[in-house]
Amino acid sequence: MARLLKPADAKLLDLPGRVSREAVSGAIGSRMSFRIVEIAPAKPGGKARGPHLHRDFEECIYVLSGAGEMHAESGVQAVGPGDVVLVPPGEKHMTVNTGRATLVLLCFFPVPDVGAGTTEFAQF
Repeated sequence: MARLLKPADAKLLDLPGRVSREAVSGAIGSRMSFRIVEIAPAKPGGKARGPHLHRDFEECIYVLSGAGEMHAESGVQAVGPGDVVLVPPGEKHMTVNTGRATLVLLCFFPVPDVGAGTTEFAQF
């Protein structure tokens, strides 16, 4: 049966350097996960967050709005609205806001529990 999920139904996650809301996951019986991530513009003198990796699964990121850079072990790439980034399993990565507005990402994962397979790092 198709389900309509409202923004208020998304679970707010406690993740460093970003506001992440998990709208779809195993918690609601799904076999995949979907997150809406907001990264605020950098504050002067602010501490940058570190990267993370997903051990056994890919992450597919769609840039909804804003300007940023994808920092990964394989290099740095500028990203903007409409861009799609596919991060392979096991590659350290993080998205950095390089603009003045909030960077908004839609993140898709082929697993029901992203947290169980994710490791956060203090720095590259």
